[in-house]
Amino acid sequence: MENERIPITKPFFGEEELRAVQRPLESGWVVQGPYVESFEAKVAAYTGAANAVATSSCTTALQVAIAALGVKPGEEVIVPAFTWISTANVVEAVGAKPIFCDVDLTTFNIDAGGVESVITERTVGLLPVHLFGLPAAIDDLLALARRHRLWVVEDCACSLGGWYRGRHTGTFGELGCFSFHPRKSITTGEGGMITTAHEDLAALARSLRDHGASRSDLQRHTQEGGFLLSDYEHVGFNYRMTDIQGALGSVQMDRVDELLEGRRQRAARYDVLLADLDWLARPTVPDECIHGYQAYVCLFRPEEPTLENVHRLHGQRNALMAELEQRGIATRQGTHAPILSGYYSQRYALKPGDFPNSVLADRLSLALPLYPQMTDAEQDAVVASLHEAAVAVTV
Repeated sequence: MENERIPITKPFFGEEELRAVQRPLESGWVVQGPYVESFEAKVAAYTGAANAVATSSCTTALQVAIAALGVKPGEEVIVPAFTWISTANVVEAVGAKPIFCDVDLTTFNIDAGGVESVITERTVGLLPVHLFGLPAAIDDLLALARRHRLWVVEDCACSLGGWYRGRHTGTFGELGCFSFHPRKSITTGEGGMITTAHEDLAALARSLRDHGASRSDLQRHTQEGGFLLSDYEHVGFNYRMTDIQGALGSVQMDRVDELLEGRRQRAARYDVLLADLDWLARPTVPDECIHGYQAYVCLFRPEEPTLENVHRLHGQRNALMAELEQRGIATRQGTHAPILSGYYSQRYALKPGDFPNSVLADRLSLALPLYPQMTDAEQDAVVASLHEAAVAVTV
């Protein structure tokens, strides 16, 4: 909207980014190439992953990860019931079945204690999400996976800068998948990255993102025999990142510490400024976690939320958000619950009562503006508007 003076987020670009995207244009090599390789190397170094494989989005990264693990029709993969819909879609798209598990309303992450009850003889893997930048209870999930011989793919779309017991997200499971959408901590416009410690999975992922080719276009054009096309050993996809995106991502990674620290400082300041709003539950960060703060997501709770009062509270939350919008403050619900979507609720006859926390999170989560270049004045305006809007809707 034109009157949104303070957006929900905005990317941080400088002269370095502007110059970076010009270089591939000047070179004439704009498809996946040396700048993508540089970006991959920087993500691998930052996260501590042995391998990083760039893709066109986190959704395609997840799809490649699922394909690399050989997920088959009829198999089941456990996913959170409160997450961006692509977490479930990549399972559904290969003919497997996403099995939804409720979340912990305090962290918004999958409830590790509820996972075991939905494991069946058809379960092959877990797909936990480190939502909004906060690592899930990965130790508990890995223990479950080992006990039941399941693989783990981490959906790290939001969790660049998220650390669990000293290790970066995306380095625990067989593979991790990151997003570089403009709402993320760093951005390439659109883009994704797969991380893995397994050389065989990395090699397969590189092939699958490139139609199943045995070598990349860059390798073919820089080696003898470049006049011959590659062999194609797998059924793959065209999920390559361009070198324009790679150049942008590489420069963004050069300032990743600055960008993440800016987000954490703003989040810490929100924690202080919002402490007197007892109707708004702020993000909770367990001691073993470092939050990446892709988003600052609260829970609207003027009273204890239940399935009985959620419809009324949902109306109040939406009225509050509308008031903020009128004041030029952009907000969003945190994300959504795929179990409430028309497709999944109908296809699998899902009942909201089986996922109470995910329903409450869908209906009552509230993301506030957050970006590293946010000023004190902008943040003060958000908080002042929250107070004013709460009075206007009689929270």
